Amino acid sequence: MRQYFSYLKGDNVIWIITLLMLAFSLVSVYSFVPILVKIEGGSPFKYLFKHFIYVLIGFVAMYWIHKKDPKYIGQLSKFGYVLAIGLLIFTFFFGAKVNDAGRWIKIPFVGLTFQSSDFAKLALVIYVSKLLANKKDSLDNWKKGFWPVFIPVMIICFLILKDNFSTAALLFLICLTIMFIGRVPISKLFLIAIGIIVLSIFGVMVHKALPDLNLLPRYQTWENRILNKMDNVDDAMANSQSMNAELAIFNGAIIGQGVGDGKLKEEIPEAYADFYYASFVEEFGLISAILLVLFYMILLFRIIRIALKSDILFETYACIGIGILLLTQASINMLVCTGVFPVTGQNMPLLAMGGSALIMTCVSIGIVQSIAAKQIVVPKEETTNLYAQQA
Repeated sequence: MRQYFSYLKGDNVIWIITLLMLAFSLVSVYSFVPILVKIEGGSPFKYLFKHFIYVLIGFVAMYWIHKKDPKYIGQLSKFGYVLAIGLLIFTFFFGAKVNDAGRWIKIPFVGLTFQSSDFAKLALVIYVSKLLANKKDSLDNWKKGFWPVFIPVMIICFLILKDNFSTAALLFLICLTIMFIGRVPISKLFLIAIGIIVLSIFGVMVHKALPDLNLLPRYQTWENRILNKMDNVDDAMANSQSMNAELAIFNGAIIGQGVGDGKLKEEIPEAYADFYYASFVEEFGLISAILLVLFYMILLFRIIRIALKSDILFETYACIGIGILLLTQASINMLVCTGVFPVTGQNMPLLAMGGSALIMTCVSIGIVQSIAAKQIVVPKEETTNLYAQQA
């Protein structure tokens, strides 16, 4: 085992958890796709092979990035941000639609799809981290510090908002959190939050007053999800997804129904992605569910530990942003499946079936590991320089 880890730099605990989850995702995806087979046809092996390709691409990307100096990631952050805007604009006009949401870009010839917002999330977190580090001495100034950091956040979130409200809201809150950690004055963040709330109310009013403009194409979907959660708890038709997910968790009991023996996964849409946690608990039980939560908490702890050990602000902010992003996505998936949150489109990082989401999660882990690897190397270099000076 040690000889294999000699090729992997950085935090060994993160490597172990990441590789275990990627390997387990092959088992769970194969078990959770009956609903997809029922709707789109094919066989479970077809979707397993497709998921395996994404796992392979994700691991290669993670390995390649973790070998690079994190300073290059900071230098390319602006390019990544501009590329994210380009992809989102392209998706806005030419995106492939699934469930009435045009979020995907079809990759020619290979039959795979890519969700541009998955790339945009990571690109924005990295870019905001770089801006906060560069403007750390002028964040009190609206013109020189605050707006240059905040405007890029608004642009990306606005482009995502049309077809993916939950992702836009999640990304916006994460960026505000990073800005708070980056010592942006809380008074400015509070004023911005009030402004966004007022602007959102105004946008909804305009949409309702002038429906022909179709200002918010998926507004009715968002409203239905919230109202169904609040007012139609006993309405089986309105809340079938949530009710089946909760029933699946109930059926899982302590030790679960066993691999492949879950029944409600065949009735839950997106059992392999948005409702992954419900399918997981049904087959593997409460004990495994607690272990899964523990794994994500350990992952966050190790990432924050790497962030706090870094002497470079950009690396600290980037690690914290990535850690919060991963844990928040996992938490929302669990909260939706347990009926606490309305239905959203957040899947389980490293586990759920999903090409671009899985690949970008692996890229995120690769960035964290590149920062961790640098922390291991630097002390040796400093010791060598010290010995040279003494000689």
